[in-house]
Amino acid sequence: MASHEFKTPLSTILSSASLIRKYSIEAHLEKREKHIDRIKNSVEHLDAILNDFLSLSKLEENRIEVNSESFEMASLCQEVIDELRGQLLDGQTIEHHCEPSTLHVTTDRRILKNILFNLVSNASKYSTEGKSIVCRVQRSEKTVAISVEDFGMGIPIEEQKHLFTRFFRATNALNIKGTGLGLHIVLQYLQLLNGEIDFSSEVGKGSIFTIYLKQ
Repeated sequence: MASHEFKTPLSTILSSASLIRKYSIEAHLEKREKHIDRIKNSVEHLDAILNDFLSLSKLEENRIEVNSESFEMASLCQEVIDELRGQLLDGQTIEHHCEPSTLHVTTDRRILKNILFNLVSNASKYSTEGKSIVCRVQRSEKTVAISVEDFGMGIPIEEQKHLFTRFFRATNALNIKGTGLGLHIVLQYLQLLNGEIDFSSEVGKGSIFTIYLKQ
């Protein structure tokens, strides 16, 4: 699987780099830009694959330390959104609602950012163009709940029990880039934070993933 995931974007980079050389005059600018975008997207895909495998390796070798700190939740959500904006499909938007707007949480900021980055990235990847993604943060007496909702393809009900299994890919998502490691890594990260995750999903309507952190 790793070999296949690496070879596909590498082939794209090689072919686009070869074609750019042929488009040497000003009239070919649009074609050059197209292949430059393909190279950029392929590099970003390779980077995401590497991050998944590195995270999995560190988790399995217990090499991730938890360093708790207090920080503003709305600021972290905005940071994740800003970093993902360039990876959204055409017309996709990300909304985030934090109640209260000044909410502070105490946990490992870096690990929580990785979790949210993964969930929001999945929401974009498994939706279609023009669909919105909604991130909501709410606090109860002792718990912070963070949900990420999309209105995309959804997950077949008979396959949902395998969702957090390493390398699992739902049958309706096999033509979409991915390693099947993302949600497995999210679950491992949450266990480090003593958190929990729940979800609901319906094919053709979308999915909601909610994580719970004790405070």
